[in-house]
Amino acid sequence: MQVTTVQTTPIEGQKPGTSGLRKKTRVFMGRHYLENFVQSIFDGIGGAAGKTFVLGGDGRFFNKRAAQVIMRMAAANGASRVIVGQNALLSTPAASHLIRLNRTDGGIIMSASHNPGGEDEDFGVKFNMANGGPAPENVTNAMFDRTKSITAYKMLEAQDVDISKVGEKSLGDLRVTVVDPVADYADLMETLFDFDAIRQLIAGGFSISFDAMCAITGPYAKEILEKRLGAPDGTVVHGTPLPDFGGMHPDPNPTWAHELMDRMNGPNAPDFGAASDGDGDRNMIVGRNIYVSPSDSLAVLAANGHLAPGYRAGLAGVARSMPTSTAADRVAEKMGMAHYETPTGWKFFGNLMDDGRVTLCGEESFGTGSDHVREKDGLWAVLLWLNILAVRKLSVAEMLQDHWATYGRNYYSRHDFEAIETDKADALMNALRKRVETLPGETFGDRKVSAADDYAYTDPVDGSLSNHQGIRVIFDDGARFVIRLSGTGTSGATMRLYLEALETDPARFDQDPQDALADIIASAHEIAQIKTHTGRERPDVMT
Repeated sequence: MQVTTVQTTPIEGQKPGTSGLRKKTRVFMGRHYLENFVQSIFDGIGGAAGKTFVLGGDGRFFNKRAAQVIMRMAAANGASRVIVGQNALLSTPAASHLIRLNRTDGGIIMSASHNPGGEDEDFGVKFNMANGGPAPENVTNAMFDRTKSITAYKMLEAQDVDISKVGEKSLGDLRVTVVDPVADYADLMETLFDFDAIRQLIAGGFSISFDAMCAITGPYAKEILEKRLGAPDGTVVHGTPLPDFGGMHPDPNPTWAHELMDRMNGPNAPDFGAASDGDGDRNMIVGRNIYVSPSDSLAVLAANGHLAPGYRAGLAGVARSMPTSTAADRVAEKMGMAHYETPTGWKFFGNLMDDGRVTLCGEESFGTGSDHVREKDGLWAVLLWLNILAVRKLSVAEMLQDHWATYGRNYYSRHDFEAIETDKADALMNALRKRVETLPGETFGDRKVSAADDYAYTDPVDGSLSNHQGIRVIFDDGARFVIRLSGTGTSGATMRLYLEALETDPARFDQDPQDALADIIASAHEIAQIKTHTGRERPDVMT
């Protein structure tokens, strides 16, 4: 087998975002595109020679083909071993676990997370470090710098490796270990949760509906919920991963997981509903006739996580992304735990977990996780909820009412304005940045602005600084809104508007969040001049 050095030139736009590089699938399939980026990954981490990597993805279109290319490039660059999921499948949290379990030098994950899949939809590639977490900014910057100067990439001329069967293979001098993508992850879950208690809950008639959205968590949920925990066949719906996710948008929120929402709000609804996304790192929790916001979910898990065996020693602390509701902060303060606020992006939690400062982390974008891996983990969150319900013997609705009675209710919502022309989105953000210094003291409706800033974060572990992480406007009663541009879209700009207000009167705990936040929504539109800059009056998605 021969190693070929292929001449190439830089391709514009290969800057990794918070979760790697995401583009349309056809872009990744273009001449040199995937190869340039993969070579830049290897060069950006100081080379692949002698190293071991984990490789897998969520099964979307181009997943298998890309895996073969990456393995041939790993071989050509001198890597010693690749651990790849059978048929190139691995959920993102399972990949993180395999990196840590096998003490590898990192891993390459092929996914565009919750974005649609298919030949005309989205694809993505990201690198995770040896701790199992997403590459930090200094590493992704090194990769991006390399994409701008690359002149050649290395490729092993060889036939495809058969990764359809578990076992040891070879590709030139590269050792290829094909593993069951589910087994090690499922075994890890059994060490964290009281499976006996959950089995008893289910055996007692507690009904569950888990919507895998034709994405990667289907096999994981079937193995754990149906086989190991005894839930009836059919508990997991849309459980077979498909290259185009069956035409579904694999984003577990009330808009896209509408089948689950209809089921949970319909006659004979199950006791508990959940959904996960394309690569398995996000979750949505739903009770019978009640939806649990991601911010409330994080707060409930923080207050009750110690009920699961893996966390009985207590939580070291809790961290949330800045746009996420402050509900978890209220729990941490009452329970005497440390709490941290970080920019959006799971990589910012990695340092806090590695340093032992926090156990539990969460984002408003349907991501929750703990220090068992260095990624958010959708199925893990579902299992922790089930463990807590098994111990507390409450319904989902009763859990929320009990939590709000103790801590108050943080009404919260996110409004997404998708595919805005980039120059218009940038103009809105630039204009708002100019206003933040003069906003404090101004009155909008019945509220006065007490503070406003362009959020910057100094990492308490390594001292690194991250600027321009979102614009915050905080009112005198603690209500607030945040506006930032997302890095997860592949077309135009996605502007996210986050809204929050605390309610402590139990008589007002049953409002619709959009009604409870109506004044904040109006103030945000007025201050940011959303219609003026974008022409939009309503968001594309509300969660």
